[in-house]
Amino acid sequence: MDFLGLTDPGGLTWRVILAYLIGAVPFGFLMCRVIKGVDLRQVGSGNIGATNAMRTLGVPLGLTAFLLDTFKGYAPVFFLAGDDPTWMVACGAAAVCGHVWPLYLRFRGGKAVATGFGVILAIDPGIVLVAGAVWVLTLLLFGYVSVSSICMGLSFPVTAWWLGHPPEIILGTALLTALILVRHRSNMRHLLEGKESRTRLWKKLWRREDLPGSK
Repeated sequence: MDFLGLTDPGGLTWRVILAYLIGAVPFGFLMCRVIKGVDLRQVGSGNIGATNAMRTLGVPLGLTAFLLDTFKGYAPVFFLAGDDPTWMVACGAAAVCGHVWPLYLRFRGGKAVATGFGVILAIDPGIVLVAGAVWVLTLLLFGYVSVSSICMGLSFPVTAWWLGHPPEIILGTALLTALILVRHRSNMRHLLEGKESRTRLWKKLWRREDLPGSK
């Protein structure tokens, strides 16, 4: 019995709405509110995503926020879209839009990286393997989470094309990349101004505390 209505073309609307509502759950914000009693929008970068949550909660809890944000992108595609590429893109896009423009927080959300990562994971883990390698490599080389996130986003459509995915998936990943770039425009400005901070890991590995942007 197809209780989810995956064979019903008219059922796409409710799945997109549900995907948006799932994507809009602000896990990092809720964790900071419950555990630390702080409004994540008022600390650090002011972003509700996993990176800012990690600055506030520490690495273990920050990673938990990242995994939860990833899951809310993964779940709608995996459970609601079936095998239809168009429905995958529609549900994935809805989940990402929910994270970026959450109804629960007056449409002030995150930067789409973790939730978009989850969407891509549900579509094809192979894309994620390449994107993850790109993220780790650029982080080790340059030390900027924002640069790693941007480079990872740029790898999505290229890898989807390389792996032979249909046009719907390639277009969807390209639109996700565009959204990630737009949401990181302040980071790109800080990079050009030399104000973007590097990670502690990069500083420890390379011992370059005195370089611009390393403090």
